Amino acid sequence: MALTGSLALTGCDSLDELPDPTRSEAAPAPGGSALQAAEGLTVKGRAPKTGYERDAFGSAWIDTDRNGCGTRDDILAEQLDDVSRDADGCKVLSGVLDPDPYTGTRISFERGRSKVDIDHLVALSDAWQKGAQKWSDGKRRAFANDPLNLVAADSSTNRRKGDGDTATWLPPNKDYRCAYVAGQVSVKKKYGLWVTQAELDAMKDVLAGCPQQKLVAGGNPTEAPAR
Repeated sequence: MALTGSLALTGCDSLDELPDPTRSEAAPAPGGSALQAAEGLTVKGRAPKTGYERDAFGSAWIDTDRNGCGTRDDILAEQLDDVSRDADGCKVLSGVLDPDPYTGTRISFERGRSKVDIDHLVALSDAWQKGAQKWSDGKRRAFANDPLNLVAADSSTNRRKGDGDTATWLPPNKDYRCAYVAGQVSVKKKYGLWVTQAELDAMKDVLAGCPQQKLVAGGNPTEAPAR
C-alpha cells in the first residue's frame, strides 16, 4: 500500500511536510507530539450549522493537485492494494482495502458497487461549525480535497460516523484510534479550526494512552483554485 500525506494506515509514522507559500496557519511539525498539539488547539463553543451545505466546499473530488485525476481516485489509488484502473489511468475500477482502518477487516472495492467511502477525518459540517464558515472559497475547496484529511474506509461504518467529532464518534477498531485522533488534531492545527471542550477532552483521553503518537504532516496547500 502506498503512503500518502493522508493519515491512511500509517499509525505513528509522520510524513515530510510539503512547502506551501500560501499557507498562513502553522502546519503540524513533522514528528511533533499529537497530545501536545491537541492541548494547543483553540477551545470554543460550536457555531450554528446555519448556511452549511456540501457545495460550500466546492464540487466533490476536484483535481486540486492538477495531476489530471480527481481526488477520490487519487486516494483510492494510494490507499488500496491490487488497484486496477481504466484506460485513462485515473479511474480506479477495483482494489482491496486491507485492512480497513475503521473496522480492521479486509474489504474489496469494485466501482459502482463500492463498500469503500473516502471519509473526511474532520467532517465538512464539523469544520463549518468550528471556523470554516468564515474561510475563503479556495480554502474550503482545499480542505475538502486535502489528502491529510482523507481516508478510505468501510462505507457503512463511515456513514454511522456522520459529521461526528472525537467526542461523539471513534472507530470501532481500537487499534486505529490513536492514529485517527492524531489525524484530526493534525488537520485542525493545519487549518486553524477550533475544538469544543468535550472534543478536546475526548482527544486527550485517547492520546493519553499513546503519548508517543506523532502528528501527521503534509497534504496539499490550504488554498485551491476553482475548477
